[in-house]
Amino acid sequence: MAYFVLPGRGKRVYRLAIARRIVDGTARGARDRSPAGLARRRTRVLRRAMRPPRRLQIGLGPWLRALPARLPDPALTVALAKLDPGVRVAYVLLHIEGMPRYAVRDQLIELRVRRPWQVIEAAGAVEVPRSRRPARFEPVPVRPVRNRSPLPLVTAAALTAVLVGALLATERAPAPPDPGPPLRLVTAAPDAWRTARTLDAWPARGDLVRDGAFLRDAATAWAAETGADRPGGTAQLLYAGRVGGGPLAVMRSGDRLARYTPAGFDVVPAGTGPSAPIALPGGHWLLAPWDPAPESLDGAALPVRDGVTAPVAPATSCGRGPLFHLGSRTVGALGGPRAPDLAYRSPDHRTSGGTAPERLGAQGRDFWNRLGCLTADRGRPVAEAVAWDFWSGRLPYGGGRADWACTRLTFADGTGSSEAMLLTGGERRRTGPCDVRRPVSGTWWTAPDGRRRYLAAAARGLTPHVDAGLRTRTEERLLIGTSADPGKPVDLTVRDRDR
Repeated sequence: MAYFVLPGRGKRVYRLAIARRIVDGTARGARDRSPAGLARRRTRVLRRAMRPPRRLQIGLGPWLRALPARLPDPALTVALAKLDPGVRVAYVLLHIEGMPRYAVRDQLIELRVRRPWQVIEAAGAVEVPRSRRPARFEPVPVRPVRNRSPLPLVTAAALTAVLVGALLATERAPAPPDPGPPLRLVTAAPDAWRTARTLDAWPARGDLVRDGAFLRDAATAWAAETGADRPGGTAQLLYAGRVGGGPLAVMRSGDRLARYTPAGFDVVPAGTGPSAPIALPGGHWLLAPWDPAPESLDGAALPVRDGVTAPVAPATSCGRGPLFHLGSRTVGALGGPRAPDLAYRSPDHRTSGGTAPERLGAQGRDFWNRLGCLTADRGRPVAEAVAWDFWSGRLPYGGGRADWACTRLTFADGTGSSEAMLLTGGERRRTGPCDVRRPVSGTWWTAPDGRRRYLAAAARGLTPHVDAGLRTRTEERLLIGTSADPGKPVDLTVRDRDR
């Protein structure tokens, strides 16, 4: 996988040596042969192969000497070299590893590849010339290459001379200080959060905050991942402790968040929101120091230690939905590294009411459990999500029960997006953008009798209005329109009901 995912430049022998070196670099966690352990190792291999750091090209001698006798046909490598890294990954997983599309999609999300389904479609459309040799390598037992080789005697003698000269020089000048890791970890004062409610004021928590060796490994891993090869950079330490039985460090720099364990490392954009909990392995969440004691969705106390919750997960099959209460608000998982505030507006809500997040009741939790799995997965972290179920009822002509929702996602960078969805059973129909303050939406719909009709609805206190090209009537706040030309664009607006 690493060989084919690497950028297609340079000779094949160097490409394969770098691929072997990437795989060897993950050997420390290779003892875990469980499906989850193998998946984590595959993710680390693919992440480094997509964008390999330049330092991997230095000192390749041991890996060049360990190359197999035969290399794959270069035709596939040349064809893949023209593709984006994400498309290369999708092609290799689909056509060489034989993974199903849903598993490839999950792997692309793990690698932070945006719009995974579009990437999979692009990989499926790739045409490569017929190879004269199999694409896969022959399965042989391979041990990690030892990155050591004997030095020639001349080099040893020269090195000895240099060292003797250095020792003589140190008699006249003090030894320079240890530069330390390229990235230096800093911590906020333990009580800084009492006067400043910002992410910069989060203190470092956990039972490993004084473990210098572990923190040095964490800082070095981040520096290596980002290519910070010169000392002087800093990052804030938020947590260092044992979560799920293993050591974990959580660090941030600006809007980037890093999570380090001896078996893996990832950096994700997470924004600078002060209060959103941070996702940790195993369903744990790191809370802001000023947050009240969390409660499970049924109102029971949720245990917390060093700012980290006990394992908690949404009650959905997709792993997205409400999580727990924090005082007057409810937070949920929407697939990102932070838990956004969730808000819900029922069909009885009027536009004159407030829109500030509040604790979800049973109706709101049930709706978000349904909506969480239908909301499009986003590449950017979400800070707040508001869902307004602005119409609920039965569709005409035997269409069954349905809900019309307007969902507004506010991202960590301050931007946002909204979309309306007509929910029928377990299906959704996207019906375009909407205004969560004055929701209205419409769509052409095929009834069970096979005829196409236009449906439109708005929140209480509002009335949908369409152009004169439709014959319309209203049933239970649902506008139903017919036309001699079904499917044509409709000009939809909204008016206050008393007008």
